[in-house]
Amino acid sequence: MKKLVFLTLATAASVAFAQNTDSAGYKAAHEKAEADYKVAKERCDGMKGNSKDVCKEEAKVARARAEANAVAQYKNNKSDIDRANRKLADAEYDLAKEKCDDLSGNAKDTCQAQAKAAKSSAIAGTTADSRTGVLVDNTNRSTVAANAADVRDRTAAAANTAADRTANAAENAKDKTVAAAHDMKEKTAEKTADASQAMSDTMITTKVKADMAADKTVKAMDVHVETQNGVVMLSGFVPTKAEADRAVQLAKGVKGVTDVKSSIQVKNTK
Repeated sequence: MKKLVFLTLATAASVAFAQNTDSAGYKAAHEKAEADYKVAKERCDGMKGNSKDVCKEEAKVARARAEANAVAQYKNNKSDIDRANRKLADAEYDLAKEKCDDLSGNAKDTCQAQAKAAKSSAIAGTTADSRTGVLVDNTNRSTVAANAADVRDRTAAAANTAADRTANAAENAKDKTVAAAHDMKEKTAEKTADASQAMSDTMITTKVKADMAADKTVKAMDVHVETQNGVVMLSGFVPTKAEADRAVQLAKGVKGVTDVKSSIQVKNTK
């Protein structure tokens, strides 16, 4: 009798998993991510120096984020999702380190330390999120479907802007390279100012993420954080308005933040 029950549960688990896995959908999303990466990488070929390196790393981040979205949406497998999210954290860390190369001395050391802290925070968030993420329930298929929808909602906001951020970053880097070709002195001053601002924005983003990871109300992986010129932009999907409000409050409390813009949406649980 015990053996029969075990076989029945195993069969149910296989059916539930198959119903929440879309191999064709994942393949299409994966191929699109690779194609977009090639296009973004080609835009970097006209650049030089660290601007070119940063551009390439940004293209890799966009690819890793698209791949993570595809895995979450079509595979619905905990180990695959964790692996994809860790690869995204590694790509974001490599990008942050590349941006630090424009600095020197203590500023560079601080920038690299902040990049490492951001990676640790992202991995910690991924580990915490995996406890409540997509888990195949052998006795309740509706729970599996609900968990899969929850993951898709959390990753949709980041997917919508990944391509735009890569294109904008490439265009900005190209403009700086053209300006530097006309005036070497202007290049040095502009590069120093940009590096200082990039470090400041990176530090702000890292601090906001760290505060969210430490806060009991906010799940760090629910909220995407981006900083430009001291303005913190929050996006993503959260289960409650209280979490959305707390995320804004934490961001406003970080030193150096000049404004907080939130497009966080509360998920419809019905």
